[in-house]
Amino acid sequence: MRIEGDWIKAPAVQAVLAMLTGAGHQGWLVGGCVRDGLLGRAVADIDITTDARPDHVIALAEAAGLRAVPTGIDHGTVTLIADDTPFEVTTFRRDVETDGRRATVAFADGLEEDAARRDFTVNALYADATGLVTDPVGGLADLALRRIRFVGDPETRIREDYLRILRFFRFHAWYGDPAEGMDAEALAAIAANADGLDRLSKERIGHEMRRLLAAPDPAPALAAMQATGVLAHVLPGADPRALAPLVHLEPEGLSPGWPRRLAALGGDAGGLRLSKAETRELDLLRTAIESGAGAAELAYRHREDTARDAMLIRAASGLVLPPDWQAEIATGAAARFPLSAADLLPRLQGAALGRKLAELEARWIASGFTLSREQLLA
Repeated sequence: MRIEGDWIKAPAVQAVLAMLTGAGHQGWLVGGCVRDGLLGRAVADIDITTDARPDHVIALAEAAGLRAVPTGIDHGTVTLIADDTPFEVTTFRRDVETDGRRATVAFADGLEEDAARRDFTVNALYADATGLVTDPVGGLADLALRRIRFVGDPETRIREDYLRILRFFRFHAWYGDPAEGMDAEALAAIAANADGLDRLSKERIGHEMRRLLAAPDPAPALAAMQATGVLAHVLPGADPRALAPLVHLEPEGLSPGWPRRLAALGGDAGGLRLSKAETRELDLLRTAIESGAGAAELAYRHREDTARDAMLIRAASGLVLPPDWQAEIATGAAARFPLSAADLLPRLQGAALGRKLAELEARWIASGFTLSREQLLA
């Protein structure tokens, strides 16, 4: 099988690979770029692997006029800059010791050893400069079947890095076939090792959950996470039952925003290490969902997108949406309260002024934003 695409023919890609092979070394495109290239998807990051040691990669790059940055040299990775494009070039590796979070690695000489330490078979595909694919662990068949399968023994791969549990569900959401279900051996190993997630940093967990929830349809993956006990570790108290209806209700063209889906799950998001802005957005959305306000009032008091998301989540939880809910949101978002505090001065001041202004605003909202300034003052 051979990859076709402008990205693999790009002069910068060919220059880096030629730099390695021209010096008698192996040079392979590997991982996501090969996987996505075979699927005809857009290729973003291009990773390269080689049998050349990092110091020799740096020397070859300098001789070729390429900039070399030792971004992860202890783990065998050097970033090369060609035509303003970064390429991570990593020496073949094998794991010497792992603790469930990080690995001590040694350099390897063969592609097979390098493939054996990767997480999933669809990520252990290699291609040369012509696009010809090498498949040491059966990734091509799994990619064709949209099947996510650990390389080798699932339990061994998971215990090397417990984050692979969440990566399994993320990759299934993005690349798997929900109609075929998930690999039973993988799910059994995940259920047996779910406690290992408690050893991971909140930053790593939050990063994976964001990417998972941004998938086109993460509902099957979240249901499996609940069944295996994983969801209780990363999002205590969450309930994924509203997620599938929510995905179905999301209008065509609406981006699959992870905050909306996280709000639909509920639970304690403290273990995801959200930023302050993300936490405020989540709290605002949850408050909007739980309030009794209608679509128009939500849009007026908050934002148009907050009102939309709150109404979609309510509907996913069983509430029937009004037929004109989107028009109501547009009306509320455009509404501007015709009074200000100055209109009630000096007759009212302090707390009394605030109470009266709030009372009049509530009457104006209840009227469908139709009461004029004169009517309110009267």
